[in-house]
Amino acid sequence: MKFMKLGYRPDSFFFAAEAIRSVSSEVSTDLEIHVHGSLYRLHKFPLLSKCLRLQKLCSEIEDAGEIAVVHLPEFPCDADAFELCAKFCYGIAITLSALNIVPIWCAAHYLRMSDDADRGNLLGKLDVFFSSCILRRWKDTLVALQSTRQHAPPLCEELGITGRCVDAVATAVVANPLLPGASGSWWDDDLTELCVDHYWRVMVAVKSAGIVPAKLVGEALRAYALRWLPIHDDDGGELTAKQRLVMEKILSLLPQEKGSVSCNFLLNLLKAANFLQASTSLKLELARRVGSQLEEATAGDLLIPSNSSDTLYDVDIVMTMLDEFLLQLQSPASERKVELEGRLSSSHSSKLRVAKLIDGYLQEIARDNNLSVEKLIAVAQAVPDFARVDHDDLYRVIDIYLRSHPELDKNARKQLCRMLDCKKLSVEACMKAAQNELLPLRVVVQVLFSEQSRAAALSGCQVTELPGNLKTLLAKTAVEDEEDRGRSITKSKCPTAEKPETLKMKLAQEHDDEIDYDLIPREALLLRSVSSRFRALCSLPKNPKRIISKLLAMNRGTNY
Repeated sequence: MKFMKLGYRPDSFFFAAEAIRSVSSEVSTDLEIHVHGSLYRLHKFPLLSKCLRLQKLCSEIEDAGEIAVVHLPEFPCDADAFELCAKFCYGIAITLSALNIVPIWCAAHYLRMSDDADRGNLLGKLDVFFSSCILRRWKDTLVALQSTRQHAPPLCEELGITGRCVDAVATAVVANPLLPGASGSWWDDDLTELCVDHYWRVMVAVKSAGIVPAKLVGEALRAYALRWLPIHDDDGGELTAKQRLVMEKILSLLPQEKGSVSCNFLLNLLKAANFLQASTSLKLELARRVGSQLEEATAGDLLIPSNSSDTLYDVDIVMTMLDEFLLQLQSPASERKVELEGRLSSSHSSKLRVAKLIDGYLQEIARDNNLSVEKLIAVAQAVPDFARVDHDDLYRVIDIYLRSHPELDKNARKQLCRMLDCKKLSVEACMKAAQNELLPLRVVVQVLFSEQSRAAALSGCQVTELPGNLKTLLAKTAVEDEEDRGRSITKSKCPTAEKPETLKMKLAQEHDDEIDYDLIPREALLLRSVSSRFRALCSLPKNPKRIISKLLAMNRGTNY
């Protein structure tokens, strides 16, 4: 830290009594100055010769007598700053540095210690030291800038101290944004100590220069957010208006270039915004920014706690991210850019990654007891169908949701399982689904037939339609579905009436209508069929690995 000494006389100030300061001299004091609870007994001659304000105040005192009493209620700084100015008037040695130059400057300005009062006065010396020393040293400039926040901020703005510090800091960053021989910056950690207003002004100046790479700006913003925002799960404390202001300022400073800030950082900002109960518009803006690079996220990143009691996590904000991601990839500008840069495969792979990400996210939130089946389906179906190479993850989502919501009725389970394409299930997933007692019977049959078709194709055969036993079973479940729909429509129109076709079905299967096929053991259900082929299907082995071979053996004698 740079220092400058002014004056040459030894310090002769002393405490005459509690809160009373005076100066050793053979001449009696004739001036009393009251400053913020402190009393100074000094001499008119040295002070009035350098302080135009004291000259004016003393000239206005009538019948002053031997001692003039002056009160300075509007003095901008503490009494220590006044004392340093008084010592300068006496020629007593004082030391200037970045630690005290701001309050001394404000005090000297208030006392009007300019060259108009005396040549070589204090204000001129302060300005020279500030320009030639303080603003040329990084640490000193930061210290002085922070000091403007503590000592008369409006006056510091008026005097230009704050603005000159901001400009000096920004100029130093722009001149050398990188560490020598490195790809990282040297300045971002130091700037985290600044208040949000000063930080924002520095970063605006840095960005306006257009020289510092956007990625370095993003790293600096991340460092500042880590310092001032509750972006960790273990953060606590009271919500403050200051933190909300920090959030708004950081968002306004985010570079527009994609990749300038990480998706993880944006999601942490979004979690902090939720915690701070920030405005909806701010959260939506962050969600849109996340959506532009959603493929970088992980499922855990998307688990943003909800502010409401409806669900554990904010599912709607994730839907906003997904919509934005798909919108940007589908926009004409995006398509032209992709064509020009030859990145069609990159766009496609991004969609594949996001599909995998959303399915992983759904597996996490499916355990939430308050998550409605409609909301789960909405998120799952928002993913383009082609982006799911297989449906194994989607099957896990359905399985987890069914196990976490045992109260789910039959219609809701069927609605949930309609998302599943059994042809896209792997052998392992098919084996698990075939034995899953929570799945609707129709889904299990579709799983069995899909795997049978795949096995036949691998062996050189071709299956063009369902085997008789599976077709019979699917027919029964189709009747069930039609009856369920008929009951629902009839009930809504007239509780005591039934549609003719529904009544006909019920008469044909009067006994079966009393049974909920999804709630009884699968073996008992299947054995109700009179078909021997049907009984063979129902005697599928317990070992999942033998299910497919049993089905193939059962159907080798049929003509497909």
